[in-house]
Amino acid sequence: MPTYSASDAVPFGAVGPAGELGLFRQLHVSASGLAAGLAWLAFGMSCLWWPDIGDWPRTEGVAITAFIIAAGIVLATTTAKWLGRAGAGLQQRAPWLLALGLFLTLWEVATAKFGWLPLPFFPPPQSIVEVYTDDLPKLLDSVLASVKLQLGGYFIGAAAGFLTGVSIGWSRGVGYWVHPVLRFIGPLPATAWLPIAFFTFPSSWSASTFLIALATGFPVTVLTWSGVASVSSAYYDVARTLGAKPSFLVLKVAIPAALPHVFVGLFMGLGSSFAVLVVAEMIGVKAGLGWYLQWAQGWAAYANMYAALIVMSLLCSGAITLLFKVRDHLLVWQKGVVKW
Repeated sequence: MPTYSASDAVPFGAVGPAGELGLFRQLHVSASGLAAGLAWLAFGMSCLWWPDIGDWPRTEGVAITAFIIAAGIVLATTTAKWLGRAGAGLQQRAPWLLALGLFLTLWEVATAKFGWLPLPFFPPPQSIVEVYTDDLPKLLDSVLASVKLQLGGYFIGAAAGFLTGVSIGWSRGVGYWVHPVLRFIGPLPATAWLPIAFFTFPSSWSASTFLIALATGFPVTVLTWSGVASVSSAYYDVARTLGAKPSFLVLKVAIPAALPHVFVGLFMGLGSSFAVLVVAEMIGVKAGLGWYLQWAQGWAAYANMYAALIVMSLLCSGAITLLFKVRDHLLVWQKGVVKW
């Protein structure tokens, strides 16, 4: 029976079973990249091939951008092996680039060229691009107002929820008094407090901040409390044996051990706070993305509404990504356990 050594292995791309598999994968990846480039080329051609049924001055600019992206994808695909990690990232995202190019092509044809989807409810891609170029100052002002309101309410709610959760988890006396209140107030949606908040607080800004803090604080409190309460008593016994004081037990034992639960609460609170942010801005605040959405809907400017929704999605996704970066930095031993 013949034997083989490591020197007999077939290199990537060479003749043989392993080499044929590597060559097949390489050809598959290259085909996906080239198909993605063709999809973006088709999107650009669809912008110029047929005349628009409406007046959208950004059609030619969108087409040129699509041609540039198509050329970039093809160039990066053919030179992927020299681009290192960037080339590998492009290869991984090639199917998504293909799907996005096909989606944009279909969207362009169904709206700007043949009108299969009714206006103004379904504007073409160049109409949304026009919002980012012509209405950018108002959109940026709304983004800035939303970010300021969101950050203020979120940090207040996260801090209050963290302190409350640690107190309940550590002290039975605090838990006796706070737990029933938490069970009564916590399950109620934060938006249910809108009438009371806008009547009680002196301004719509402070009322919206309170509602965002309330939506954030409940999940942070519950998860922090759960994390502190679930810390093994053996950790405390070892620390007491070494002469640790109660403050050391809380700051150096209970809180670090509860941090995985705390970050779960922060993730949940972030999603809830964004939902409350939009509702609060639609009702009482005179600036922000929620106000911008309501304004766009009132004027039937659906392109502006979709543009604002895209910005909101990017902001929320970016905030969650940043929170994951912080989590991975603080909880090195759990890096990669939770994916985003």
